[in-house]
Amino acid sequence: MSTASVKTELMTAEEFYEWANLPENDNKWLELVRGEVIELPLPQRPHGVICNNVAFPLTAYTRKKKRYYITINDSGVLLERDPDTVRGPDVALYDDANRFVDLHPKYGEFPPLLAAEVLSPNDRADRIMEKIMDYLRNGVRLVWVIDPERRTVTVYTPDDGPRVFDETQTLTGNSVLSGLKCKVADFFQLPGDTTTPARKRKR
Repeated sequence: MSTASVKTELMTAEEFYEWANLPENDNKWLELVRGEVIELPLPQRPHGVICNNVAFPLTAYTRKKKRYYITINDSGVLLERDPDTVRGPDVALYDDANRFVDLHPKYGEFPPLLAAEVLSPNDRADRIMEKIMDYLRNGVRLVWVIDPERRTVTVYTPDDGPRVFDETQTLTGNSVLSGLKCKVADFFQLPGDTTTPARKRKR
């Protein structure tokens, strides 16, 4: 989630789309924050594994419900206008289309119900909070911030302060996604990891 500014002049979402898709910007991870283009570092392998592990139960949930869809790979969403903000959640769950042909061909302005972000080793706290607040101010109802080092998930909602869940706990969809349950430990496991985290003793 770490960022570095790459352009100084403000851009609209439409200008950003055209510029970001130029050949010289291939293989760059870019976002637009209030008109300013920022570049994110190429994700490391653990980051990609965790994103897949998060998307897996969410996809199973959407198939069971026969509703919603999941995006990964920092697919863009237009959150704000004048100046424009285009963010790319690591994993997101949307409810604005039920058929592939109905998907917005570019970014779309319908916010996800759930946005999940996986922290990078050099993330700055202020940058992380800025992105979380961009989500919550613009219609995202549930934000998961996943910390690979501490193996925790911090949950944010527009109406509730942050709540931290560790490997012994299970996330739910709150009132947003009825029936959703995800074990935190599953986000940090590969097939060879068979040990279940021990529950912390109550004091």
